Amino acid sequence: MHRFKKPITIFYFLVFYALAELTWWGYLLVDSNAKRMNMILGEGAVFLIILIVGIYFFQRIIKKESAIHQQQQNFLLSVTHELKSPLASIKLVLQTLVKRDLTKEKRDEFIKSSIDDVGRLDDLVENMLLATRIENNSYSYPKEQFDFSELLNSIFDRAIITSENKRQFVNQIQAGLAIHGDRFALGSLVNNLIENAIKYSDESSIINVQLNQIQDKLHLIISDQGVGIADHDLDKIFQKFYRAGNEMTRKNKGTGLGLFIVAQVAKHHQAKINVSKNNPKGTVFEIIFNGN
Repeated sequence: MHRFKKPITIFYFLVFYALAELTWWGYLLVDSNAKRMNMILGEGAVFLIILIVGIYFFQRIIKKESAIHQQQQNFLLSVTHELKSPLASIKLVLQTLVKRDLTKEKRDEFIKSSIDDVGRLDDLVENMLLATRIENNSYSYPKEQFDFSELLNSIFDRAIITSENKRQFVNQIQAGLAIHGDRFALGSLVNNLIENAIKYSDESSIINVQLNQIQDKLHLIISDQGVGIADHDLDKIFQKFYRAGNEMTRKNKGTGLGLFIVAQVAKHHQAKINVSKNNPKGTVFEIIFNGN
């Protein structure tokens, strides 16, 4: 907000100056020609209304720009943190492997840890690149017919591994369901929803992934038992960089790109997104795809 203080100060100074000049010139005109007072007051009122409307829209623009600037700052801080943590972990592992004579089991454990960290970095970079290409309208969404159930199962299995079995995953993915779509983009959609469920739910909580066909539509449902989404955040969660503002959410890592990508990918596949509360707590995301 500091970057906007100087322009706002100058703007309000000019507004004050214009009002002072308007009052002074109005007084002089009325004093010199009292017969035209009604006309002068009328023109002055029109000018004042235009000025007030201008001030109102200027304030809205400033608030919007300030919010975007704050979200971008939060995004940069989040990205920096998400990059720094796995890089520091990989560096430590490599230093340990070089300096110490470890058993094969321990070396394999360290190598696996580094591979997981590289996977996190890869997901982060892919999200950033995909979000940028989507926003620039440079992503073409190359579509093909493929086994959606198989893709979901591979992402599901990977999520169990990366979460280190600290959560209870329930697989209700109906086998053999095909879809005509962009494999990479839909994979990113599923991965972001599952990662979101992991990120905002406690350890040992249940994460349920469902895929089934109802008539000619595919229903993808991912539910968690996490902190949930406040009603006033529901219309904002799919905005780029936006993160829900409660304190618990702020403690979790994130860039604010995941649900933005989910919304855009769903839109380009003519899919509908429903977000609802889980029982007794948490969130349910349902993506409904039209049949082929």
